[in-house]
Amino acid sequence: MILSSALKKITVEQKFMISCILVNGGNYIYNLALGRILGPEQFADAAILITFLLVVSFMAMTFQLTTAKFAVLFEHKTFKNFIGITYKWAIGFGIGIGVLIIFFAKELQHLFNTQNATMFTLFGIGVPVYFIMSVNRGVLQGTKKFSQLSITYQGEMLSRLLITLLLLYILQIPTAMIIAIGITLSFIFGLFPLGTKQGSLTQKHTLSPHHKKIVTKFLLLTAFYEGTQIIINNSDILMVKHYFDAYQAGLYASLALIGRVVYFVAWMFVMLLLPKVVQQHKDGENHTATLFKYVSYIGVLALVIVSVCYALPEVVIQLMFGSEYVSIAPLLWQYAVATSLFAISNIFAYYFLSLDQYIPVVLSGILGIAQVALIAFFHDSLAQVVVMQIIAMGTLLGVQLIFFFSTQSSNND
Repeated sequence: MILSSALKKITVEQKFMISCILVNGGNYIYNLALGRILGPEQFADAAILITFLLVVSFMAMTFQLTTAKFAVLFEHKTFKNFIGITYKWAIGFGIGIGVLIIFFAKELQHLFNTQNATMFTLFGIGVPVYFIMSVNRGVLQGTKKFSQLSITYQGEMLSRLLITLLLLYILQIPTAMIIAIGITLSFIFGLFPLGTKQGSLTQKHTLSPHHKKIVTKFLLLTAFYEGTQIIINNSDILMVKHYFDAYQAGLYASLALIGRVVYFVAWMFVMLLLPKVVQQHKDGENHTATLFKYVSYIGVLALVIVSVCYALPEVVIQLMFGSEYVSIAPLLWQYAVATSLFAISNIFAYYFLSLDQYIPVVLSGILGIAQVALIAFFHDSLAQVVVMQIIAMGTLLGVQLIFFFSTQSSNND
């Protein structure tokens, strides 16, 4: 009775947050298991595929966030036509990205010093499915069907974990190929449940010129911002894999996985923030309090994680990856600082994006390019790579805060 009563008091949003924590935990178990099973050198190849997955997820997030926003704003026939068009755009874009990855598989192998090219081919096959999945998630997010949205993330995570571990046990093929197969198959499980019944993709869907203009504008600007996310959040792993040997790259991948925990948890707040702010803005309500509520959550989480990484770095590394990775421990808290700065600035950026204010998007793009340039010029050691990221992300958060308070001041005037 007590448990039943407590469960009834939990809101749908809180249940979704709990689900996100479980999904992130499952993804961490997946990565930690690979790190322990494979060792630093083979894990470096696995980390490249996981990074490619994150890159594709950021691309597809463009469609998910666009769908989520206009699922709040559009109704009836307009909504149906919008969804039909968005599915067609997403499928076309997904096929294009998948074909490019398959076509340039050999070049990707040489660029990132991986053991084979087939891993990229297998990954490329699944890319279009991921884009379909993201539009479906956007429908669920925008219509606030958080229980169903939780199931799609859980299905993807659990299937990837179980399939990959099973195939590692029964197949005698390169481990990177097994990981690529597991990732691709997990996309299919992530498709369900469907957010809305769709008509035939061959059916013609149209939007009014006004609606098409605002959708296209938001889609393109969101795509630009997601591009900056790709640069900021993934360029370091890709560049380290290019500049350093496999052992060093594997150590850095373990560092990045642990240090980014605050960023991945921050995503569940972005999922809740965007539709809530859009709705409050639509209703003429004040939404600054909503922003600061989520910023405070991320701030407290970041402080705890950085403190633990500073006080017990070797314990954390050994507990998660084992003694083979312990030499990277001194850099753990510094990397956590860099990702914490990025996670907080990210909340501000998505807040402004939901309000159709795009200067922070441009600022993120500039700082993302700056981060790549800094690492390209200063990469004598892994420590130097981390410091460059702290400089770039600290600057990014600073300019986001300046923009926020300047807009608040002008609004008050």
